[in-house]
Amino acid sequence: MSANTILLVEDEPEIRDLLGFSLGRAGFQVWESPTAEDAIQRLDGALPSLVILDWMLPGMSGVDFARRLRRDPLTAEIPIIMLTARGEETDKLKSFDSGVDDYVTKPFSPRELIARVKALLRRSGTPESGRIEHGPLSLDLNAHQLSIHGKPVPLGPTEFRLLEHFMTNPGRAFDRSQLLDRVWGRSVYVEERTVDVHILRLRKALQPHGLQHVIQTVRGVGYRYLQPE
Repeated sequence: MSANTILLVEDEPEIRDLLGFSLGRAGFQVWESPTAEDAIQRLDGALPSLVILDWMLPGMSGVDFARRLRRDPLTAEIPIIMLTARGEETDKLKSFDSGVDDYVTKPFSPRELIARVKALLRRSGTPESGRIEHGPLSLDLNAHQLSIHGKPVPLGPTEFRLLEHFMTNPGRAFDRSQLLDRVWGRSVYVEERTVDVHILRLRKALQPHGLQHVIQTVRGVGYRYLQPE
């Protein structure tokens, strides 16, 4: 999952430009899609921190897209904010039933929307600061820099994404196919053995600091990350 990244799915160019500018000024990276179908293609390569989704889209509706996100294990936990001009209670209930986390009625204040984005990211455990810190380990997700005990540690881009995924999900075991989906993306076709190679490189980078043990092999499953003290 890419830190501080918002996927904005909105077919009206004026609203898309306004929100893209406002979110960018607030420190977010914005991926813009005019349709749900375009957004689906974007999700094949990387996952955002949060989705802002218009209800009335050409083709697949925002409600149907939200349901699709919730059915897919890869995207099921991404926070979703629905934007819509429909403010009736029945519309709100239908929206929440589709799996969205928050609901904003048009017209709206960009400042209020950004406040809701930040609040939702905090509730979902996504680091709004763009930094994940576990004991001596510190990942700066914006600079793509790993530091251990405050000192920069060189790390390849794939190893960085692996460590980011593990540190975002401490204690949870992932098999190789899950790691391929979450770190490499579904549009990239590589052998599962590739995961083992990059795990080895990640452990090698952590070894001089005595932290190679945080990446554990789970026999018969795959790998998990244990948070250091």
